[in-house]
Amino acid sequence: MGDNKEQIARIRKMERRLDRATAAVKRLATALDKYETAQQDIAALDEYYGSEAWRQDYADDEMGLLPKDLKRGVLSEDGIWNLLTDCRELKILLRKFGK
Repeated sequence: MGDNKEQIARIRKMERRLDRATAAVKRLATALDKYETAQQDIAALDEYYGSEAWRQDYADDEMGLLPKDLKRGVLSEDGIWNLLTDCRELKILLRKFGK
């Protein structure tokens, strides 16, 4: 057997790349599954944000009519807006990767 140090180094390097790529693909596949499942939630939030119901909920919160311990991220000015903006940007990125 000859001097195969370069060959062994190359195989080890490629093995590390395979391990990293495999892990990244698995993480992305899991994230995309979760994202697909969340589509109904995203659509419902998009419909709610700016609706008459949202405006009423927001106004009632501003008047102190809702319980103080009620989680109210959906009533923030930016919560749903930021999510919807992130979703639009993600769709652009996914289209870019799809090409």
